[in-house]
Amino acid sequence: MRSKLLLSAVLLAAYGTLPAPAIAQGPPEIANPSVLQPRAPAARLQTMMNMAPRAAAPAHEARDIVYDLIVKYTESQLWNPTTNRQDKVKLRSYQGRGVNPDAPFVGPQIEVYPGQTVRMTLHNELPADSTCGVRSGSANIPHCFNGTNLHTHGLWINPSGNSDNVLISVNPGVQFQYEYNIPPDHPAGTFWYHSHRHGSTALQVSSGMAGAMVVRGTRPPTPSANGDIDTLLRPISGQPFTERVLVFQQIQYACRNADGSIKRNPDNTYKCDAGDTGGVEDYDQFGPGTWPTSGRFTSINGAVLGRLQGAEAGKVERWRMVHAGVRDSIALQFRKRTPAAPEPAGLRAAAAQAFVDTNCTGAPVPYHLVAADGLTMAAATPTQVAVLQPGYRWDALVVFPEPGDYCVLDNATTGGGNVNQNLRPTQLLGTVRVGGTAVTGDPSDYLKTRLLAAAEANMPPDVRAKVTSEINDGMKLTSFIPHPDINEFTGTQTLTFNIDVSQINEVFFEIDGQPYDGNRIDRTLKLGGVDEWTLKSNLASHPFHIHVNPFQVVKIIAPDGVTDVSAPGAVDNFQRSGGNPVIDPQYPGLKGVWKDTLLVKNFAQGPAGQYTVTIRTRYERYIGDFVLHCHILDHEDQGMMQNIRIAVPDGRGGIAASHH
Repeated sequence: MRSKLLLSAVLLAAYGTLPAPAIAQGPPEIANPSVLQPRAPAARLQTMMNMAPRAAAPAHEARDIVYDLIVKYTESQLWNPTTNRQDKVKLRSYQGRGVNPDAPFVGPQIEVYPGQTVRMTLHNELPADSTCGVRSGSANIPHCFNGTNLHTHGLWINPSGNSDNVLISVNPGVQFQYEYNIPPDHPAGTFWYHSHRHGSTALQVSSGMAGAMVVRGTRPPTPSANGDIDTLLRPISGQPFTERVLVFQQIQYACRNADGSIKRNPDNTYKCDAGDTGGVEDYDQFGPGTWPTSGRFTSINGAVLGRLQGAEAGKVERWRMVHAGVRDSIALQFRKRTPAAPEPAGLRAAAAQAFVDTNCTGAPVPYHLVAADGLTMAAATPTQVAVLQPGYRWDALVVFPEPGDYCVLDNATTGGGNVNQNLRPTQLLGTVRVGGTAVTGDPSDYLKTRLLAAAEANMPPDVRAKVTSEINDGMKLTSFIPHPDINEFTGTQTLTFNIDVSQINEVFFEIDGQPYDGNRIDRTLKLGGVDEWTLKSNLASHPFHIHVNPFQVVKIIAPDGVTDVSAPGAVDNFQRSGGNPVIDPQYPGLKGVWKDTLLVKNFAQGPAGQYTVTIRTRYERYIGDFVLHCHILDHEDQGMMQNIRIAVPDGRGGIAASHH
């Protein structure tokens, strides 16, 4: 009897709860998101004209593609690894043709090609909401939870009218068709879409209203122009270059008491009793530290602590990774799992480090980053951990060295490097089952040989030698870079994030000392201009995101005012824990990288922990009004956003005010 009590004590200390009885189901499978299926673009016109339907063109040849995306409440369930049962939930979600009913809280994948016109009809079938006014809301108090709109995060398209316009509200009962004219020279890459209605963005995204958007590339490089990396990574003999699309989400559902308060366990984590239905229905579920306190787990493609199947040792996989969550930072790492390790039954998020330390004991597996925020990088860059902040995307080439099970981990992060500002322990995200035969040798050399073989098989003869030479020279991807470096600029911009707490404990989320005002244009910028931006934060760390035009990282200066931690090989160890330096891996190597979202870090209050981020961006092709904001979306909803206007030059050094 004494030995059983001792074993129980050990298990309780290690895992934070006693393991529940064995569950019948194993870990859920992490499958690629379902792909949204288009409808015939001209069906209505053909019917009116009594014409026979046309045969559908191949996807990459279709000039006009039409989708329907339905916003509605969906009742389903999510796996709770703490209690070893499915929790019933009712959440706002995207539905449409081809959506997987077993994963209803990750949006369907949307696939498009450069040169296409994409017509997306958004059908808002949510219940009426009295807080949705007749105008787009500009109040910084969360409201209009059932109003919505759609943002194509990272696409280089028109921000106005019925294109990527987030300054409108599609209210309950309304249908609205967006029209995205994707230019023929649009970069191929990994992008995503999500709701962006000011006042309810965080609530809807945290319900699962987000999905991957992949711009497929078919353009090989030529002697005079760069091409799409997709044309290099086409399957070849013995190397399929399997593609995985992984959407990471923090679905922060809660169950409530009769008085409306959140049900909690004794340790303050969220609790759902049998018969309860969880939801995301108010902003008391957001704020500093709320995600780790909730006890919820980050899901991958709607699966909580799921398993990826079908990987083989030595086979190069392309992982398109999208951080579509709201309230956590992810430091992605792979480690070999201990043979016969138990499934994470009865695992509490707060005690996940103990599970990882016991069962994920292999050395970190190196992998290579090839695209940041959808844009191909200058070279395949080796890493053992890639940090994804809300809004980030990384494309990685992953090769597992030997068969077995691997842990997919969210590695421990520094306080300043985490949007929750906490020194968080390592979390388990899922596992990968790997078959095949072990490979040996340096991972970079192994990958280089596979890329050289792909170049030999897939590249046109007139550029094959050039591409091969670049891969041999440090696995450079020069022939696939979508944007030229910015070596000059015509103007400057400065931006500072801040959270201001008044004497009566009111909290104001601000940029440059002001909360968002929908009627104010904060910056008017000139079409054709090139600006160098200097970004800082006075309090906490905030992911900066600007719509339409991506930017190139110039430098990131540490709080010492000297060290450029974005340089290759730099070490960012300026934060201390218990008097010891803590290394943050997310900035080194970002110099020269193109992105559309970037964390502006401050691990203290004021200058002591403040980093200075310098970026440059071009204002090309598109005019109109759009926004920049913090991508901690509850910060955006409460005022950490600005309106930007790109305007036509007047020919005299200024901006044309009108046509008169």
